Amino acid sequence: MVTIDRPERRNAVDAETARLLRGSLERFEADDEARVMVVTGAGGIAFCAGADLRAMDLDIDHPDGPMGFTRVTPAKPTIAAIGGWCLAGGLEIALWCDLRIATEGSTFGLFERRWGVPLIDGGTQRLPLVVGMGRALELTLTGRPVDAQEALRIGLANEVVPDGRHLERALEVAERLAAFPQETMLADRRAMLEGARMPWAEALEHEYRLGRAVMEVAGRGAHRFASGEGRHGAFE
Repeated sequence: MVTIDRPERRNAVDAETARLLRGSLERFEADDEARVMVVTGAGGIAFCAGADLRAMDLDIDHPDGPMGFTRVTPAKPTIAAIGGWCLAGGLEIALWCDLRIATEGSTFGLFERRWGVPLIDGGTQRLPLVVGMGRALELTLTGRPVDAQEALRIGLANEVVPDGRHLERALEVAERLAAFPQETMLADRRAMLEGARMPWAEALEHEYRLGRAVMEVAGRGAHRFASGEGRHGAFE
């Protein structure tokens, strides 16, 4: 689990926090036992309020991204556990994650619109993939706040939970993902993420190559099913 721990600044990211976030991702990627990365914010008031505009010391030219790791695509699943404010670059970090679990009291928004600050942590590319181009343009151009229920309705949040339960629920989902056969799940994830920017025929070929490489795992799973596991819709 990765916690942005600057509650006195609503977990806004300065240069040192960005450096620590990069290190956390490097450790996650290098640890074969770590199968899912959960990102959250300390203090219960904010997930992340974006870049620290008082510090103004982020490296906008860093190849991994100003906010830490936003220009890097992790090889394994990531979940944002969101409680409270999820704004500006903080929303871009949440969009970097595969899944977003938010509390009922959470608020999303690209509030940097008011200050003339651009989205340079992947938001212009990821937001349309999550909510669709029309909605993404509206949220980006207006910078308006989005409450948790609207976020759920438009697909910005995958799940909304009672206040205080976001981290608990994110860890439950992480454990579920970690228990699946990893090779096939990661192949499907990679096919989706990489195929999203490919022409249709190329994307289908990419899916085939990735799936073909893990058919041995699929065969073992099919044998387990044939032996009686998972019958009658049982998912455990």
